[in-house]
Amino acid sequence: MSDILLTQDTGKIIGPVAKLLGYIMEGIFYVIDKIGIPNIGLAIILFTIVIYLLLMPLTIKQQKFSKLSAKMNPELQAIQAKYKNKKDNDSMMAMNMETKAVYAKYGVSPSGSCVQLLIQMPILLALYRVIYNIPAYVGKVKEAFFPLVDKLIAEKGSVEFIQNFENARMYTKQFENENFVGGVTSYVQNTFVDVLNKASSAEWMSLKENFSNLSSDIDHTLSLLDQYNNFLGLSMSNSPAFTFSEARAAGSFLMMISAFIIPVLAAVTQWINVKLMPQQPTNTDNEQQNTMAQSMKTMNMVMPVMSAVFCYTLPAGMGLYWVAGAVVRSIQQVLINKHIDKMDLDEVIKKNEVKAKKKMEKANAQAEQMAAYANMNTKKVGMASKAMVSNMSQEEKDEIVKKSTENAAKNAKPGSMMAKANMVRDYNEKNNK
Repeated sequence: MSDILLTQDTGKIIGPVAKLLGYIMEGIFYVIDKIGIPNIGLAIILFTIVIYLLLMPLTIKQQKFSKLSAKMNPELQAIQAKYKNKKDNDSMMAMNMETKAVYAKYGVSPSGSCVQLLIQMPILLALYRVIYNIPAYVGKVKEAFFPLVDKLIAEKGSVEFIQNFENARMYTKQFENENFVGGVTSYVQNTFVDVLNKASSAEWMSLKENFSNLSSDIDHTLSLLDQYNNFLGLSMSNSPAFTFSEARAAGSFLMMISAFIIPVLAAVTQWINVKLMPQQPTNTDNEQQNTMAQSMKTMNMVMPVMSAVFCYTLPAGMGLYWVAGAVVRSIQQVLINKHIDKMDLDEVIKKNEVKAKKKMEKANAQAEQMAAYANMNTKKVGMASKAMVSNMSQEEKDEIVKKSTENAAKNAKPGSMMAKANMVRDYNEKNNK
């Protein structure tokens, strides 16, 4: 029971990345289980730290790109101003050449930042997939649902019963799939695990009431899941919104307050993270830059609020990852800022200039070498052609001339000397008949 393949992401890009990250998560859970603290909350925090450490080189490169971009922006703006009202082809080509020279001087690529984001995007999406579907990637957590799932599948009416669970609507296609209808054991098991993994406390209680003969198995599963999911008094599988509603129904004021811990921490840590991010200097005379700066400022204000909203509605495990990620990013940002501030950017630029010059010289040398080679080959072809002609008999030479003349006559353009010659020849041939 070590793999639940059907609940894993099967996408061509996200799927393999999620599977790789799943191995990391399972490894972390295996270690903390061996030392006696098998807890999903702790595993998520350690998992977040490991992933962000692995992404550290990309983060440093991105921040370095940002610093160098800020330093070279005045030169790019000067080039844009120089060719502002010049739309002719020569001016556009000259502007592109000067712009490329500036990028080469600073050792950055115009698409450098985008490439780094494109690399990170599948990783971030895969991270959410793994955390949102822990049993699909962590065999130990999956085992907690057995033997309950097998016994529940054997019970008459169990399928119809769990289909009424609120989260079961997410898996409608799985219930309708031919593998489920056909009774493929692994597929049916996976579907039951998917639904039960996101079942609320009230739904677990209703399951126990309707299938009382499985009470001991349900209690055993709930005990293990509580051990795995409970982190500082909060269940990682329930959303803060659900925790708040249950606490209000039970009249527990303390639990009502605790439901807001993760959303509030998400907003605060996100706000700190935004403040630590390096800000791009703007040119007050550049209307486009001012508009972009204003949009960025608005987004920076909205992001903490959106973080709180998302973390209130999503499972607490996702919120914990969000908070842990923001904390790790903030610590990283402080360290990276210190590292980059110590860098002598002028020295970096000088080194990049030398590299760009060597690269240009190498490219020019290769171009000259190719031209010389092409010229040499042309001479060889010419010499070979002369040798072939000298070895021909007079009859072969006459035949080649005749064929060339005929081809030229056939392809003569209207109005050309050859076309007029053709007309004279046709006229003579007609009169001689």
